[in-house]
Amino acid sequence: MKPLTTALAPLGAAVTTLALLCGWVLTGGAGRARPVQVADGAILIPSDGAGARTAAFFTVRNPGDVPAQLTGASWQFDSPVALLRHQHLGAAGRSLPTGALAVPARGELAMAPMAGDLVVTVPVPLRAGQRVRFALRFRDRPPVRAVAVAVPVGCWPATDGCGNRVVSGDP
Repeated sequence: MKPLTTALAPLGAAVTTLALLCGWVLTGGAGRARPVQVADGAILIPSDGAGARTAAFFTVRNPGDVPAQLTGASWQFDSPVALLRHQHLGAAGRSLPTGALAVPARGELAMAPMAGDLVVTVPVPLRAGQRVRFALRFRDRPPVRAVAVAVPVGCWPATDGCGNRVVSGDP
């Protein structure tokens, strides 16, 4: 009889552990992808006017426990949006097309010229303060609508020297 009692203790512990793990997973404790949040959108006003390429930047926050990936975007104008990342090469660097920019779990992607950005060709001249609509696409997540405020190149990121801080607000 003693061997049966000895075998029941580890078996009971294994069953209890499995039940607790299943409960943890079912209640979301094992990590949950949550919708990303997009804010602080800015698009640089190109000095060459219409037909010039320029960059747009956003802060993408991921409150979930699962990493996200920004995979592309579209905008209110009918022209393509390129997703670029900056490659550092010692004291120099270059921007390269990329398929995705990482948004870490419980972290953020702060787009910047030396990190990653969206590049567009503006079909019409932009005015300071103009709001431009974007839709950002993510792998395995729904798209997020966002607004970028047009700012002069020397004023990004917006600081006291160029007026109010850029905050995109609700699309």
